[in-house]
Amino acid sequence: MKSFIGILVVAMGLAMGTAQAAENTQQSKMGECNKQAGDKKGDDRKAFMKTCLSAKKETPQQAQQAKMKTCNADAKDKKGDERKKFMSECLKKS
Repeated sequence: MKSFIGILVVAMGLAMGTAQAAENTQQSKMGECNKQAGDKKGDDRKAFMKTCLSAKKETPQQAQQAKMKTCNADAKDKKGDERKKFMSECLKKS
């Protein structure tokens, strides 16, 4: 019984830590959105904040895929070494 209580205490501690981490992430997102909102007011600000707070951050993999798609579209008329060079330079850009 004592070991069960010990396990329960540890599990509760981990759950609280996870909840706190999620809260900190939401707070930092709120701060970023506030900065981006600048001097917007009223309904304009509410709409911006709703969109900003519900937006999901793009993962590095998603960013790379988007960059690859854009570079591919720009390189559609290039072939061979010219295309390889273009793609290399395009993908290195930030």
